[in-house]
Amino acid sequence: MAGTSMNQLPIRPAGGFGRVAVVHDWLTTYAGAERVLEQILRIWPEADLFCVVDFLPEAQRGALLGKRATTSFIQHLPRARKSYRAYLPLMPLAVEQFDMSPYDLVISSSHAVAKGVITGPGQVHISYVHSPIRYAWDLQHQYLDEAKLTRGIKSWFARSILHYMRIWDQRTAHGVDHFVANSAYVARRIRKVYGYGAQVVFPPVDIDRFTPGTERDSFYLTASRLVPYKKVALIVEAFAAMPERELVVIGDGPDFEKVKAVATSNVTILGYQSTEVLIDYMQRAKAFVFAAEEDFGIVSVEAQACGTPVIALGKGGARETVIDSADRDVRTGVFFAQQSVEEIARAVQRFEASGPFDPAVCRRNAMRFAPERFREEMLALVRDAVVQTGDTQGVVVPFRAPAMFDEVRMSAR
Repeated sequence: MAGTSMNQLPIRPAGGFGRVAVVHDWLTTYAGAERVLEQILRIWPEADLFCVVDFLPEAQRGALLGKRATTSFIQHLPRARKSYRAYLPLMPLAVEQFDMSPYDLVISSSHAVAKGVITGPGQVHISYVHSPIRYAWDLQHQYLDEAKLTRGIKSWFARSILHYMRIWDQRTAHGVDHFVANSAYVARRIRKVYGYGAQVVFPPVDIDRFTPGTERDSFYLTASRLVPYKKVALIVEAFAAMPERELVVIGDGPDFEKVKAVATSNVTILGYQSTEVLIDYMQRAKAFVFAAEEDFGIVSVEAQACGTPVIALGKGGARETVIDSADRDVRTGVFFAQQSVEEIARAVQRFEASGPFDPAVCRRNAMRFAPERFREEMLALVRDAVVQTGDTQGVVVPFRAPAMFDEVRMSAR
């Protein structure tokens, strides 16, 4: 699925912050984290950008106002363009070499190492955390299993690196003045891993591009990169057990052959498709099926923006973006409890038995995640954080764990 930019939105520079630096992990494609980065740069268009590596395709650079990042020494190492992740053990050192001393405000956009940038007591460091390093913390064993690193010398080497990454990640949390999480689920992770509270600012979704269609078909849809934790093969197996129902799969990745191997005649695998094709299928699908335990899950919000209800795993960020309720005026989907063929099949049956879902209600729920809302909330939060840090003369006062759900989201519980 092609990355799309929300670059038609107006740029309104936010003044009164002095010199601003934005630190991002790495730039190789335009995906969910880059959508957040884009909106941060639209609030502070004069900010200087820093990344461990910057190999963003030129066709996607307009989303970041044409900016090129100041990069680390990893940018120039052998095969860094294709194998930059192999240099993970060097990334803590790399990000610590960025000189932040000229800046008054530092904003890190972090799912790996960006939050570890070094700042002084006279600077304000606000970290928007997409997630603490998942493969170093609670998903370590899943990562090692998927990478076939569960035993042997290579396994112990990988475990040692991840142990080092955990120590470094936890230590550098003390250099952040205020944490911002992309969901209440991630805020709980931040509390557990770093010991700090975080305010929630949901990431932006291109609501204006993902719009409802005029026709509705009978097929179900799933779309994502085909990697193990997305559990697309599991969704395909569930529909293989329901031959009377059609499933369309959009996406490509390492699990493509595995997904293809379990597909039956009622499952259509389209592989990689453009965003325009994805939107067309989202607009016509009976429901979107989502089996991953995600930190947020932008694709399920995009489906709802198209007026399409979602059948989702009732864990992670989906609990905050999909509303499973008996109230037809607020419901936008159905949850299943476990990642299993049986649970997915039961959820599909419950979805069909519960009657039609209102596309207007799905669209209204998705509007909570518009880019304008992100910019307003992020700017207000940073202003308050700068004042708060200034009032305490540089003493870190972490935010309390937030009141995580508003009245509408409580109905999903």
